[in-house]
Amino acid sequence: MNDTTDSRPLVEIYTDGSCLGNPGAGGWAALLVCRGKEKMLVGGRPDTTNNQMELQAVIAALQALKTACQIHLYTDSKYVMDGATQWLAGWKAKNWKNSKKQAVKNQAQWQVLDGLLQQHQIQWHWVKGHSGHEQNERVDDAARQQAEQQQ
Repeated sequence: MNDTTDSRPLVEIYTDGSCLGNPGAGGWAALLVCRGKEKMLVGGRPDTTNNQMELQAVIAALQALKTACQIHLYTDSKYVMDGATQWLAGWKAKNWKNSKKQAVKNQAQWQVLDGLLQQHQIQWHWVKGHSGHEQNERVDDAARQQAEQQQ
């Protein structure tokens, strides 16, 4: 939905997570681009999973926004994109159980993300990882560096 009358700022967000071992030392990175300015956010944990780092990158990016925004969010994680766009509503309706009636993995992070998603208008874009996409490569490098620092 591209409503040109929408007064909310347009922000491009690029995210990635990295894990050395799964579980293992992990890192995440998010690049926010708005009105020609960039801000890189990074972090990591010594014992985590790749999916947790992918989620954390998106959470941190959305938490950094000070107002409701129009967002183009780019990720190479089908887990995060499909979770946010296809699975989340069903998980909530089933009291955070998946299709196999098991507890949803990373439920606490998904619940935080769910609340953040409600605040913004988001268009999701999947980018193939390691395909030469400039911003995706930048966040991939930054996330990997953060994971290495956690070792």
